[in-house]
Amino acid sequence: MKQLLIVWHSRTGAARAMADAAARGASAEPDCTVRMVTAGQTTADDLLAADGYLFACPENLASMSGAMKEMFDRTYYPLLDRLNGRAYAAMVAAGSDGTGAARQLVRICQGWRLKPIADPLILITEAQTPEAILAPKALGGDRLKPSADLGAAMAAGLAMGVF
Repeated sequence: MKQLLIVWHSRTGAARAMADAAARGASAEPDCTVRMVTAGQTTADDLLAADGYLFACPENLASMSGAMKEMFDRTYYPLLDRLNGRAYAAMVAAGSDGTGAARQLVRICQGWRLKPIADPLILITEAQTPEAILAPKALGGDRLKPSADLGAAMAAGLAMGVF
């Protein structure tokens, strides 16, 4: 049985909704278990126990959220050269861009020598005012389908041994 670990952080709900949708998509695969852990609670042991990863976070000020960065800061060196070749994908919730956070996630995962299974998935919320940026996000319907599809593809690939 393979294990997909979804590590997430969210301030306003958008990245959490993406992570939840990915978990729902992945849970359809009977030969892959899915674990969701907040970035703040993720340990090196959690990462070692998993066969693949989905990292989901918001972009804040053109960077990944501080909580996600802190998770990588805590676990990066203890896991260096211990995760080589494992599959990963990244999901970013952003107001207008998302590429800064995606670039950071990709670079860290390259350092761990993880194998990307997809380009980073960026969901644009179009929040542009301070009020809209700070407001809770309600994402419905088709906006979360790419996240669910990514979770399903990740779990299927892990279960089949494709990655």
